[in-house]
Amino acid sequence: MPLPFLTADRDIETDDDIALPFDDHDQWRRPYRPGPWRVGIAALALLLASFVLLAAVVIAVAGAAGGALFTFVFAGLIIGAALRVLRMGVWVSRAGLRHVAFFSTRTVPWGQTSAVRTTQQPVRWLGLPRTVQGQALMLVRHGGEQTPLLTDHNADFLSRVEAFDRAADTIEAWSAEYAGAH
Repeated sequence: MPLPFLTADRDIETDDDIALPFDDHDQWRRPYRPGPWRVGIAALALLLASFVLLAAVVIAVAGAAGGALFTFVFAGLIIGAALRVLRMGVWVSRAGLRHVAFFSTRTVPWGQTSAVRTTQQPVRWLGLPRTVQGQALMLVRHGGEQTPLLTDHNADFLSRVEAFDRAADTIEAWSAEYAGAH
């Protein structure tokens, strides 16, 4: 029995009448994949959480309910942090642009956006205080305020220049399509 969804040589039927799930522009979506650094950090945090959960079970079996509860809560915090790290980035929809950081989320409607453009400037390396020369995707609001959205040295695009260029082009295209419509 052939499995056509597993083969690369199948005929791809293109029908413009069929809407793909990611064609819904009202849903928030990240126009790029999370990078290997971001996924690796989250995977290590989840591995740590598994050991902490194992320790919590051992503590619970030993009869120390207070220690087990504290350890379970600590593991839950680690899991929550790992999931938040995976959620970080830039998300777009017809409503606007959403920048998700670890502790905050800012949503800017397209009507408040004057431009989204790529600039050469010093950028943080993996979000650390050290700066290097690189590219940043900047959000420019109508008042002239500029906010960096992505850099080519963050956890999604470090050593992946082509992926940064594709993501920046995609976000700029969303901006051109929807910021001009308002």
